[in-house]
Amino acid sequence: MKTLEHYGPLIGRFLIAFIFLFAGFGKVIGFAGTAGYIASKGVPLPQLAAVAAIVVELGGGIMLVVGWNARIAAAALLVFTALTALIFHNFWAAPLDQVQNQMIHFMKNVSMMGGLLYVVIYGSGPLSINQPGRA
Repeated sequence: MKTLEHYGPLIGRFLIAFIFLFAGFGKVIGFAGTAGYIASKGVPLPQLAAVAAIVVELGGGIMLVVGWNARIAAAALLVFTALTALIFHNFWAAPLDQVQNQMIHFMKNVSMMGGLLYVVIYGSGPLSINQPGRA
């Protein structure tokens, strides 16, 4: 059990962060498409929003994995994930043929928010780069 307590939080942080790292990298290599999709949802300043998404996903994901200011990173990712769910996965306003898919994505975001909230409350755990008082 001691091994799980020692390595588990690091593995958990990586598993939570992986989707953000993967998505952020995808936004970098497909920037024009990302900005276009953001614009299609009526978000103002789509290029700026795309850059902000990249910074939050890659920056927050890296911070979460290494455990540096993990609570702050998790809080930023939690807010980002909530906004993403509401703006991009609003199943209640989706065409009938897309409702189920959008609901699944919305619920995935809700689950991710649960993991992020756990890090906000309990911190990064062992095997992390911590600043004093900010585990």
